[in-house]
Amino acid sequence: MTAPATRPPLPSREEIAALPEFEGLELRDIDLVSTALDAERALADLGALDVVGFDTESKPTFLKNEVSSGPHVVQFASADRAWVFQLHDPACRAAVAHLLESSALTKVGFGLDGDRTQIRNTLGIEPQAVVDLDTVFRRRGYKNSVGVKTAIALVFERRFSKSRKQTTSNWASRQLSEGQLRYAANDAYAALRVMQGLGLEARSLTPMPAPKQARTPP
Repeated sequence: MTAPATRPPLPSREEIAALPEFEGLELRDIDLVSTALDAERALADLGALDVVGFDTESKPTFLKNEVSSGPHVVQFASADRAWVFQLHDPACRAAVAHLLESSALTKVGFGLDGDRTQIRNTLGIEPQAVVDLDTVFRRRGYKNSVGVKTAIALVFERRFSKSRKQTTSNWASRQLSEGQLRYAANDAYAALRVMQGLGLEARSLTPMPAPKQARTPP
């Protein structure tokens, strides 16, 4: 009788720190989408795809009870390219809303509950065909949350670096830095690479369920 396959244990922080660095996208592979013309071109490119990596960025909040006005940036990635949308432009917001509402385009990422809530509050839409890869790892028997850093280490034996400087930077700025562009693009790119590394296809993934509607008191 064949013994059941054992899942590899999650690597520790120390083990991840010792790994070679994950090679992400470079600036030449990243399209900044901040105007109506940019949005039109990006929609044409992304419309030809069936699955992308996906994430959002928001200007951090530092005050007690301060509510974020994000997301300010929404990013999508293919296997060799990324599109970083700035939402201060109405055409960019409309393009992002269209992509997020499309059930024909699967969006994969990590820890997307908060992103989805912010999108709902800011854009007034319900994202469709969104897959949180953390649930994929849970179905494979991992009880603890598996974020993108751990997933990259587990699947590729590489270290995915996330700069705290960029994490806490001003994502609402009209002028994003090169570091911000790389950070945003590779957050989305890494998620897609994990999906591919696990041998998954878009049609085999289960999207996040729609949020339960609050009951109206009688």
